[in-house]
Amino acid sequence: MISITLPDGSQRQFEQATTVAQVAAAIGAGLAKAALAGKVNGKLVDTSYLIEQDATLAIVTDKDADGLEIIRHSTAHLLAYAVKELFPDAQVTIGPVIDNGFYYDFSYKRPFTPEDLTAIENKMAELAKKDETVVRQVLPRDEAVAYFKQMGEHYKAEIIASIPQGEDVSLYREGNFTDLCRGPHVPSTGKLKVFKLMKLAGAYWRGDSKNEMLQRIYGTAWAKKEEQEAYLHMLEEAEKRDHRKLGPQLDLFHFEDFAPGAVFWHSKGWWLFQALIGYMRQRQSQAGYIEVNTPDVMDRSLWEVSGHWQNYRQNMFTTQTEDERVFALKPMNCPGSVSLFKYGVKSYRDLPIRMAEFGKVHRYEPSGALHGLLRVRHFTQDDAHIYCTEDQMEQECRKVVSLIMDIYRDFGFDNVRIKLSTRPENRIGSDETWDKLEKALAQALDHMQMPYALFPGEGAFYGPKLEFVLRDAIGRDWQCGTLQVDMNLPERFDASYVAADNSRQRPVMLHRALFGSLERFTGILIEHFAGALPVWLAPVQVCIMNISESQADYGQNVAQTLQKQGFRVESDLRGEKITYKIRDRSLQKIPYLIVVGDKEKESGMVAVRARGGKDLGVMSLEALADLLRSDIDSKH
Repeated sequence: MISITLPDGSQRQFEQATTVAQVAAAIGAGLAKAALAGKVNGKLVDTSYLIEQDATLAIVTDKDADGLEIIRHSTAHLLAYAVKELFPDAQVTIGPVIDNGFYYDFSYKRPFTPEDLTAIENKMAELAKKDETVVRQVLPRDEAVAYFKQMGEHYKAEIIASIPQGEDVSLYREGNFTDLCRGPHVPSTGKLKVFKLMKLAGAYWRGDSKNEMLQRIYGTAWAKKEEQEAYLHMLEEAEKRDHRKLGPQLDLFHFEDFAPGAVFWHSKGWWLFQALIGYMRQRQSQAGYIEVNTPDVMDRSLWEVSGHWQNYRQNMFTTQTEDERVFALKPMNCPGSVSLFKYGVKSYRDLPIRMAEFGKVHRYEPSGALHGLLRVRHFTQDDAHIYCTEDQMEQECRKVVSLIMDIYRDFGFDNVRIKLSTRPENRIGSDETWDKLEKALAQALDHMQMPYALFPGEGAFYGPKLEFVLRDAIGRDWQCGTLQVDMNLPERFDASYVAADNSRQRPVMLHRALFGSLERFTGILIEHFAGALPVWLAPVQVCIMNISESQADYGQNVAQTLQKQGFRVESDLRGEKITYKIRDRSLQKIPYLIVVGDKEKESGMVAVRARGGKDLGVMSLEALADLLRSDIDSKH
């Protein structure tokens, strides 16, 4: 007898070896129909997988995250199947799952066209409707190489040839199409009902620019039609909110080819950038931070001590002077901060020292990875490094987490997830040290009763970290703030403080950023608010417009009165029609538009329109000022 233990703890007995599909059928016809795969003893397998001994089993359906990933993976293969049906000479390479979908790379004699994309998607629907069984088979590596070479699929043969000799590989066949894959896959193509091909792009074979340029087809796939429709709607909304379009439109910033990955800030954008720094400077001062500044260019030896030279060299900009000294533009602020801490003697009475810096950093990002403000080469971090004793470490972590969450709320981000990333394979420091650091972060969150997700192996090379993921107005997630705990850099730099017994002790170093990159956070804000920044952050809060020339002087007086009260005001006193001026300024997403005509001039009043075309009527300047102050004080 074989005993199968289900997720609810119940058990099913079978007289002989049985498949996942047969177990699902024994539980119920509905589950058998919904089954996409199984999880046997924690491992994902096909529904055809044969269970030959006692095991735990969970049936995977499209309601599970694993089920959705299997749908997307299987749809990538369906895409390749359709391409081979329509273009037999095309060669298939790889087709992985990505966020919200999948892609597949092909080698073909001519570029695919949008019309080809439509034909391929139609063929995919046709093949899915045939509900062809997906069959797994296993071959020795060398047999698999020969099999794909005989088919003329040289890329697949090359992939398999890189697998160690003597290993078996799994292939999946549906209809006339066979592909290399670890699996698992849906039981049949009929399970793939909701998908859409999105776009074409180029991609080098194996990601190497020396290799052939392949054609990449991107697609999305979902369990339910309404989920895909919601996703496509979100993409449409994201297109409208794209900061790369809104930035120039709102006169905030632009980019130039001769300075890739660096921002040209216009006056309004620079005001916004400085407003973020000013806000953070005030919050940090209230939280007991001091502000410092360190050099942008430092000798290679510093980066060797920190470990960045060995672990991050490929992302650093360097230069060599006439005396052959090698310098690097700093990619991180940490080594400079430690050097500041080491200057002079520090006592345990001085700790914790919370040292903040708005540091300019430079990192080489490949040209293809650059993406507006979200991925740049030259940016400013709201960095801080906290030096404390081991006894103070957990409490300082709690203070940082509390500050981060409070600040995000001020910017309208109420949905924040926390990720705890632990020791990676490539790391410095002992396991004992890593144990202490990981425990401190976990206990801080547990003490605050804050949920978090664990990501093993994704910490920095010098310490574990917390990452704070913001969900924006249209449901997208953005990783922003980080908190990293580190006992390794103080060791490497021989940093110490004088303890109560006059011994020299190592401080714990907390690396902390809340916005992360100010450039990136600005881009996120623009997209979150679709360019309609809250009044307290808007570079221009009010625009004064006259109906005709006779009110120009009054309009100017209104603007000056508001400016003297600290509001950010523009005037549009051009001799244009008022409807044109309102439309023009509305496109700039200014929070309040003030119209003055003869009636307003005579009464000393103003007509007020709020963003979005909302008419607030006529009011006094005092009432307008009170309205603005109330809006500003409410933050978001």
